[in-house]
Amino acid sequence: MILLSSRTSGVQSFFQLIGVLLIFVFVLAITYYVTKWIAGYQKQHNFQKNMRVVETMKLTTNKYIQIIEVGETYLVIGIGKDEVTMLAQLTREQLNDVSLEDTVKYQNTGESFSNIMKQFKEHLPKSRHKDE
Repeated sequence: MILLSSRTSGVQSFFQLIGVLLIFVFVLAITYYVTKWIAGYQKQHNFQKNMRVVETMKLTTNKYIQIIEVGETYLVIGIGKDEVTMLAQLTREQLNDVSLEDTVKYQNTGESFSNIMKQFKEHLPKSRHKDE
């Protein structure tokens, strides 16, 4: 009789384990689908036609500068831990002028990379090999 009850107890434990695993998988599946549904819902309701973030530049760990397009104007804002400050207001032409200046400034310096490396190597101290 004792053997029969221990065998039944083992079978019950096995089925209990299978039941818990099935419940766990069910909860995981529901979590996955609810998360996908919430993401789709937020994507639909957060889509704005009149506002968008054009560019973000990180200054420190929790400080950023952003350019935000609002209609035909662009706002430059500073974002801190607990504050948002408007730094400037630009038009499309002003923003394009700044972009062109940066492109021309960094596009052609007049020196090739190989020339810069040659100059760098000339200033390095000469190492003496053990073979010499």
